[in-house]
Amino acid sequence: MTAQTGDVWLPYPADEVEGLPDSFRYRRWDGEETFPADPADCVFYVTPYMKPPEVAVRPLAAMPALRVVQTLTAGMDHILGGVGALRPGVRLCNAAGVHTASTAELALTLTLASLRGIPGMVRGQDREEWRFGVYEALADKSVLIIGYGSIGAAVEDRLAPFECARVTRVARSARATARGPVHALADLPELLPQADVVILTTPLTDATRGLAGAGFLARMKDGALLVNVARGPVVDTGSLLAEVESGRLRAALDVTDPEPLPAGHPLWRAPNVLITPHVGGSSTAFEPRAKRMLARQLTRFAAGDPVEHTVLITGAE
Repeated sequence: MTAQTGDVWLPYPADEVEGLPDSFRYRRWDGEETFPADPADCVFYVTPYMKPPEVAVRPLAAMPALRVVQTLTAGMDHILGGVGALRPGVRLCNAAGVHTASTAELALTLTLASLRGIPGMVRGQDREEWRFGVYEALADKSVLIIGYGSIGAAVEDRLAPFECARVTRVARSARATARGPVHALADLPELLPQADVVILTTPLTDATRGLAGAGFLARMKDGALLVNVARGPVVDTGSLLAEVESGRLRAALDVTDPEPLPAGHPLWRAPNVLITPHVGGSSTAFEPRAKRMLARQLTRFAAGDPVEHTVLITGAE
């Protein structure tokens, strides 16, 4: 890549991001109706954070000079619908690593809260009820992590002190790691019946959409807990509802399908389901990491060096 100039669209004011190169004109845009400048002058577009896909893709067709699309999420599914409007050679980059710590923390939080019955205790506190009992520990449980990228590995880091009986890793394809083998998705029918807790951290792709469907859930052992910090459509909502309403499975969901979950949806009142509103990455750890990543990426881009975290290049075979 050659050294670059032009407009950069950011969802933050440029003076709030330390270390930005001074060779660009910075335009703040976080999904507002009015664009901050002519999109035709934009060479590096940082998508608004946690806005609907139709907002993120809206300016793309009017950006003929664009070289890089940078998301602030690990997943790219919200931007892929606009790729067809881009000229060949545009790099789509994700925010690998930015959400790792925060999302892994929430995966562990949901797991512990569900096993130890915290939602019921909170309801008991609201009613001034003393709900003493015997609750499940994470210790001695078998945990299956599906999606073993940076977030899946960080989840395993955080499981280490809890004395789990076994942690099993699954990714798109099998590989070896210093911790042990990573199994392929094709191995799930054999692995699911062995797990007490199944944690989903996989990106949403054609291969993972509806992955946790009726067959997948039926193979989970009675009483097992499904934790989803990936994307809502990785789980088939109707199939999950059937399992939790029967009392056979439990679920802890930071993401749902549909999302946001509308009022009156049966998931809200389903038994043994804990729901958080897609806040896996929305913690105080996110923004400082996001801004440091943007400064690094734009410094590389300004110098003509290859940007990092490229997921795809438009027009590439």
